[in-house]
Amino acid sequence: MGAAAARGAGAVALVLPDGEAESARGASALAYARSLPTARALARAGREEGLVAHVLRYRGRGWNGTDARLASDASWAVSEVVRRYGDVPVCLVGLGMGGRAALRAAGHTAVNSVLAMAPWLPEDDVAATPEPVKQLGGRHVLIVHGTNDARTDPELSYRLAERAKKANRDTCRFEVHSDGHALRQHRSEVQALAADFVLGSLFGHAYARPVADALAAPPPLGLRMPLAAGFGRSLRSERD
Repeated sequence: MGAAAARGAGAVALVLPDGEAESARGASALAYARSLPTARALARAGREEGLVAHVLRYRGRGWNGTDARLASDASWAVSEVVRRYGDVPVCLVGLGMGGRAALRAAGHTAVNSVLAMAPWLPEDDVAATPEPVKQLGGRHVLIVHGTNDARTDPELSYRLAERAKKANRDTCRFEVHSDGHALRQHRSEVQALAADFVLGSLFGHAYARPVADALAAPPPLGLRMPLAAGFGRSLRSERD
């Protein structure tokens, strides 16, 4: 994992960087660096609650078929969090291929919630077996995807969310209209959504109205919830 954080954590957000479907190369320093702003934003949002955020350093950058190496690294990292901090709840926050790793590693007993952002997922009719969802039971799950993502198909994350919702009602999905894979166009709204979900899941705070509505709504509404412009600003206004 990344640099050591303060002791006495109340909860941990473990950020999983993007990766590649097949690769024998070492972990990407660029993908790691691109994950740091997400970890820092979450740490700032949860500082008063004792939230600690780490970015995982993978052994390599490839998922590599049935090896599911990034998911294995994520599971190891959750165990390492437990070793360091004790019995604290963990939210897995995955970006791209890291989103797939977060969803797959959710079965670890310490995992309380999963935030998968623009997750890379295989085509249902190409994969040998469907992407599993049973491990998501009992977790809070949020998937966020840009509708103009040219790298990871947003329709595939919708299909997975449909199956996940049947196994776990605490599942929702937000669509960021006109945004791409990196979710840069609406970064402030995405960060506000991420913070609201992570703090609500880990510390029992009331979710913002759009998140609560998305979790409560049946498919497809709760799985195609649009992320409104100014989400963070409107949320601050509600709390003031």
